[in-house]
Amino acid sequence: MSEPFEVVRHPTARRIRLSLDPASGRARLVVPKRAALKPALAWAQGKTEWIAQQRARLPQPRPFVPGMAMTVADQVLTIGWQPGSRRRVEVDGDILSLSGPLDTLPRRVETWLKRQALDLLTRETADYAAKAGVTVARVAIGDARGRWGSCAHDGAIRYSWRLILAPGWVRRATVAHEVAHRVHMNHAPVFHALVARLYGEDPTPARAWLRDHGAALHWVGRSS
Repeated sequence: MSEPFEVVRHPTARRIRLSLDPASGRARLVVPKRAALKPALAWAQGKTEWIAQQRARLPQPRPFVPGMAMTVADQVLTIGWQPGSRRRVEVDGDILSLSGPLDTLPRRVETWLKRQALDLLTRETADYAAKAGVTVARVAIGDARGRWGSCAHDGAIRYSWRLILAPGWVRRATVAHEVAHRVHMNHAPVFHALVARLYGEDPTPARAWLRDHGAALHWVGRSS
């Protein structure tokens, strides 16, 4: 069976390029705009061994199951499930406690994490916005694999909910970055200076942490 590829026709690509998305594990084949597709696919399908080697280095899936431990807003919580009808998710010391149907546990844990993320990111965004003297139209969360946050021209800021799983200092650096875009919608030196001022220190280590460890966050809650 041939390897499924996400094929992207890139207008400025000069050569065929094959990569593996560390967040999804999906192979991506970049083809120059005028290159023949059939030979490119044949070449990529001959790289199955390389793809297998790259996949072997990917983070391991960490499904939401009883006994699974994860760090949430700098607190290590272990999923604790007991038979019963209570569907509500509660924190009891270092236990994320719930009962109800086991087959709905993953969805309920993820929903709880998203609520926690939205609440915390909304508060932290408001704090940095006040410090910057700007307004934010609204805060939303999603699960984008390509970016951890984005700021729209209308003043809305959107984050990956998975930032709740990252260290707090990394999450806050991301919030400072997006709030700074309410002043500078670019990445000029003046923008980076504002990020550092809002954050209170150099945000470079936080960006490095996400580059090195961010892919693993996308495998939390996944079974494969």
